[in-house]
Amino acid sequence: MNTATIRIGLKRLPHGEGLPLPAYQTPGAVGLDLLAALPRDTKIVLEPGGRYLVQTGMALAIPQDYEAQVRPRSGLARDHGVTVLNAPGTIDSDYRGEVLVLLINHGDEPFEIVRGARIAQLVVAPLAKAVLVETGELAATARASDGFGSTGRMAGGEDSR
Repeated sequence: MNTATIRIGLKRLPHGEGLPLPAYQTPGAVGLDLLAALPRDTKIVLEPGGRYLVQTGMALAIPQDYEAQVRPRSGLARDHGVTVLNAPGTIDSDYRGEVLVLLINHGDEPFEIVRGARIAQLVVAPLAKAVLVETGELAATARASDGFGSTGRMAGGEDSR
């Protein structure tokens, strides 16, 4: 399988100076790690239930026909209950403002965010635009209109959890 590579312009903002650029941490990683661009010697304490819009110190020029998604880091979610509130956050190709990450603490303990902390990941993907076509009938499927957890139920109505 060939992996496509695209070039994305990155503008470093003044408060992002000195931070490493987002990077893949392993050869098989899909997401670039995003870093907190807080002022030096500053920390944000995210209390349980609290949320904070974290600056990354950069703006991107995502090519047309692509999008970028801001996704949670699994380790933060597992270890601290901290995640991206609007996950995945979508960055459109025509947005040129700073990439921001809305974090929320679902954990039981306060969580500290410091300059340079890896707070989320950025995944870039090609787009497929939908054209909706109104119709009077939809093609039948075995699932039909069963939704909200219906694929987890076993035959006979039992929940497979």
